[in-house]
Amino acid sequence: MSKLQLSLALAVREQQNNLGRLVLDGTISPEGIEFVSSDVTSGELIWRQLRFQEFDVAQMSVATLLMLAAKGDSPWVALPIFPWRSFFHSFFQVREDSGINGPEDLKDGKRIGVAEYMMTTAVWTRGVLRDEFGVQPEGLVWYQERIESLGRVLGYEPPKGVEVVQIPRENSIAAMLANGELHGAASTIPNTTLLDRSSIAIATDFRGTGLANLRPLFPDPTAENTRYFKKTGILPVNHCIGVRRSLVEKHPWIALNLYHAFLEAKNKLVAETRSQLDMYVQLGILPEDARNTLGSDPYPYGIKANRLALETLARYVFEDGRTAAQGDLEQIFAKHVLDL
Repeated sequence: MSKLQLSLALAVREQQNNLGRLVLDGTISPEGIEFVSSDVTSGELIWRQLRFQEFDVAQMSVATLLMLAAKGDSPWVALPIFPWRSFFHSFFQVREDSGINGPEDLKDGKRIGVAEYMMTTAVWTRGVLRDEFGVQPEGLVWYQERIESLGRVLGYEPPKGVEVVQIPRENSIAAMLANGELHGAASTIPNTTLLDRSSIAIATDFRGTGLANLRPLFPDPTAENTRYFKKTGILPVNHCIGVRRSLVEKHPWIALNLYHAFLEAKNKLVAETRSQLDMYVQLGILPEDARNTLGSDPYPYGIKANRLALETLARYVFEDGRTAAQGDLEQIFAKHVLDL
């Protein structure tokens, strides 16, 4: 019997720890499905999905799917597969001479760059800074780099009182940070794409060492990530897998087949990492008590294991003015996966 041929797009090159990479490269295939695969940077991928609906199965923004569901016209259904997640608020960078020594100084009209005000990483950053440190978005001036933006496609307008300034096409976040026009940046994308043009990596995560005149908002980002996780139990969810709604309606079996394949791919990667960490314990590089954490899965799939993170994001999306009411998670996920 011939397999159902579908197009698949993930952001693997951009996100080196993307948990879907074994599906993208064909190592693991869903039962009954054959993929034509593309590796696309995440911002461009989501924009292309919203603008042109190019791919049948793709990595998509949870916040954007919540917004589409609230509008009542979403062509996508979500699967609770989360290929990339992180503590986005600790990506925040500031200039050495900005007068910003901690989150408490994010006020009084400080000029902050952001690739796009409504992108999910920025939603998480603002939400966590508001919840944990009392930072109000209205107290800052936000400079957005993207012109071909997700917000333009969706008709999004920032909440009343929030000032968002469009950076001209000939300029960029990286350039404005370098010359002092910006005090800091909540997020930027160091890859030149259809949407993003800051070619200098300004963050000190896996994407690069950063500009010389920048430092993290949090002096020890890892310590801040650990503090936040211990307090809240949340590892922020950024993207999920979106599937064309018409396909799920025509072929209902694909929802769970896709879920099982992505779950197998993730479990294989986690097992490989666990094996490597165990060797570090045996060599004495990691302490013996690190074995206690090796059996846990830091990246669970499914709605139940991620409900707190998903509901927190839904609240942040509402507080950012992207939905008129806090979104119901059942609105975005395929009915076949609601009990997972």
